[in-house]
Amino acid sequence: MSGKKIRLAHGSGGTLMHELIEDLIVGRLGNPALDALDDAAEIPDLGGHRIEGGRLAFTTDSFVVQPLFFPGGDIGTLAVAGTVNDLAMKGATPLYLTLGLVLEEGTAMADLERVLDSIATTAKGAGVTIAAGDTKVVERGAVGGMIVNTAGVGFIPDGVRISGARATEGDVVIISGTIGDHETAILVAREELALDQPIESDCACLGGLVRGVLDACDDVHVLRDPTRGGLGTTLNEIASRAGVGITIREDDIPMRQDVRSVCDILGFDPLYMANEGKAIVVAPAAHADAVLEALRAHPLGTNAAVIGEVGGASGVRLRTSVGGLRPVLMLEGVQLPRIC
Repeated sequence: MSGKKIRLAHGSGGTLMHELIEDLIVGRLGNPALDALDDAAEIPDLGGHRIEGGRLAFTTDSFVVQPLFFPGGDIGTLAVAGTVNDLAMKGATPLYLTLGLVLEEGTAMADLERVLDSIATTAKGAGVTIAAGDTKVVERGAVGGMIVNTAGVGFIPDGVRISGARATEGDVVIISGTIGDHETAILVAREELALDQPIESDCACLGGLVRGVLDACDDVHVLRDPTRGGLGTTLNEIASRAGVGITIREDDIPMRQDVRSVCDILGFDPLYMANEGKAIVVAPAAHADAVLEALRAHPLGTNAAVIGEVGGASGVRLRTSVGGLRPVLMLEGVQLPRIC
């Protein structure tokens, strides 16, 4: 990569980001925990000391959203929910978080207080403890107000084995609710678009939703939250990790009409719009009804739907409303920067 430079698209969740992570970063730092490239790493032991009853899940994330405050949440809500959800996508019970704040000179103290209040409220609701942290201050104009970094630790009980590599031919693909809400809310807030009804981010902690699914089905193969790159890119990640094909049906994908309208007007593809409170569940077809019932029984899963199946040629395809079949490729470039 000599002579090349980092572009915004390297952080979009799409092709360039995957090349950056898999070729440059994992190529130099690879190990069994990192190589799985799931939302959180599994830690089977602590320096040779076995963890009784299960394994640890460990993850980290940094949040750079603009604007800092948006309908349905803010950077503090997003930071806690994003890290809790990465742990939940491994079937882990989230336990502890760290909090790193990079604050820009001149940021209003009231804004920091508001973000910290959101962090405290969201962490309490998710049942996690902020156990450690760090604060840095940088020059005015350097970070757009603030950057928040979180790391999280959770516990995966024995018997839970969830990974993007476990998608199996014959599995069903389920989404827990409407797609595209978060990125569309950010887009509308950033551009100050006037709508009859506000579009709110779906930002939420999914630990309780996932626990209900795992109680209902003891053989969930894959859990993923389709954040950067949206549903289309996340399904491509699963298909690539497992070496399978996935077909989804356009008519079965739940989407708010106002989200669809904004995307149509501005030329965005909702399949690639980020979500911050949705889960993809891949499980054996025999468990589809049980998983759907568990999802719909939770307030965050009322719009859950089976949207496709695993099988066929490699890659991801969309069965369109008119009956055609088109490839869904991994996101190229970047639709909207600084969304999470």
